[in-house]
Amino acid sequence: MPQDRYRVIQWTTGRVGSVAVRHFADNSAFDLVGVLVTDPAKVGKDAGDIVGAAPTGVLATDDVAATIALQADCVFYTPARADIDVICRLLRSGKNVVATSSYFYPTESNRPGVEKIEAACRDGGTSFHAAGIHPGYAGDLLPLTLARITSKIRKIEIYEIVDVLTDASDHVDIMGFGHTPDEFLSVPNMLGQAVPVFAQSMAMIVEGLGKTVEKVTSELEIATATKDIPHETGVVRAGTVAAQHHEWSAWTDGVPLVVFHAFYALSDDIEPSWNCGKTRYRILIEGDPSTELTLEGMPGPNGACAHPGYTWTAMAAINSIPDVCDAEPGLVTHFDLGLVRPLGLVRP
Repeated sequence: MPQDRYRVIQWTTGRVGSVAVRHFADNSAFDLVGVLVTDPAKVGKDAGDIVGAAPTGVLATDDVAATIALQADCVFYTPARADIDVICRLLRSGKNVVATSSYFYPTESNRPGVEKIEAACRDGGTSFHAAGIHPGYAGDLLPLTLARITSKIRKIEIYEIVDVLTDASDHVDIMGFGHTPDEFLSVPNMLGQAVPVFAQSMAMIVEGLGKTVEKVTSELEIATATKDIPHETGVVRAGTVAAQHHEWSAWTDGVPLVVFHAFYALSDDIEPSWNCGKTRYRILIEGDPSTELTLEGMPGPNGACAHPGYTWTAMAAINSIPDVCDAEPGLVTHFDLGLVRPLGLVRP
């Protein structure tokens, strides 16, 4: 039976972690018992003050050993790059871990890391689960849910379309915007390096449909700004990279079965013109019947439509915490969880 309350530790307070702290403080299903930070300026501050919420009574610390020693049911682990050794320490300490990075689904290429996680879960009697908006929901769980109402499938295409201007400070530099095409193509791109991560989602869809991934292929297109594009941290000059389209395909039976498209654009003032528009996810199933589903944020009461990605990322994982805590020890995938039952979402 699920517990009335789950004691949680928040591991880092970046964009996603801040969403989590605010949610844990407001949801009676959770008790926030610890907050680990990496910024020295945050140490000793109340977690609520760090994230712009009411005081929580929990002071942030950068003491890893002291945080691991806390009594908790789960650690919500949100660094952008996962440290598997730290995750294994947490699991061996008797705490379940839900993460927004790391291993979303076991594949042949990530087997060594998955085996480390599984061993730590056995030692600690704990469970591990990774989720987020993509991977972890829009690119795997949602397409398989949509597939349930079809009779036949020839191809599934998932489009992640991101309006970078809604959060330029978090995307422009690390994704190579503002470089000349030659400069952009000469260095490893952040999204290009993420193929093994997204391949987990593609494998989950393919295997969920009873097939096997034969190979994964990649393609890249770029578009340049037709005029200077100002943003919150500077300006992307005309003629430099202002949009990028990554395409990854999982092949089975000699043809692409699952195709992921990642469109990241600063503006529609680009050449060639892609008319990307606002941030959203599109799932297209080519089959019988051909079916399309779009996931996008809605305007709030003030008419503004804030970038929903960080909240989607956090909540796709947070809402699994009770089920992960109650699961059998080991790496828990969406298939293991079944239908997640979110707690405490309906509240004043």
